[in-house]
Amino acid sequence: MIALWVFFPVCCRKEEENSRYNRFTVDESIPLNDTVKRLSKYPELQLYNGERIESPARTAWIIQQASYSDGLFPALSFQFADYKCNARYSKDTMDILLNNYNGYFGNGVLVKVFKDRFFIRDIDPKTLKGETKFIRSVPAYQKIKLHQASFEKGDSIYGFIDYTTRIDSVITKNFKGYFKTIIK
Repeated sequence: MIALWVFFPVCCRKEEENSRYNRFTVDESIPLNDTVKRLSKYPELQLYNGERIESPARTAWIIQQASYSDGLFPALSFQFADYKCNARYSKDTMDILLNNYNGYFGNGVLVKVFKDRFFIRDIDPKTLKGETKFIRSVPAYQKIKLHQASFEKGDSIYGFIDYTTRIDSVITKNFKGYFKTIIK
């Protein structure tokens, strides 16, 4: 009887952990998309003067639409389009960073990919140089498409993100677009 009681919480914890991750979609046609082809025609963004550019071509075309509404005043809306992509593979997890870090603070998302699943975390815009902090958010919709199902260091990665979330009950964030990079 004791063995069943000990096994049950471990089993449920594993199931709860897997439910945090959504499945990503494989779309082999992403590298042929017009937006992805255009990325190769433009130089990578330089977000601050001393930044070391890692890619000769632009790595992301993502639009973030953020709106703020506290119910007392008309909604304010902001749009950002200066994002870059960076991907790292360690052990069995790939981290895809879609960010516009300017040397002092950043704004974007971190996509963690594990097997055929993903999890998105919002980067805290108040993050200072050398820090990586995340903010609590409540995803309303999240979709990731990648051009293949498995990856290794040195592979090229092409993808699409469509992500909508609420932050602090007054900020809504929609993050949508294409990205490409080489996995480090």
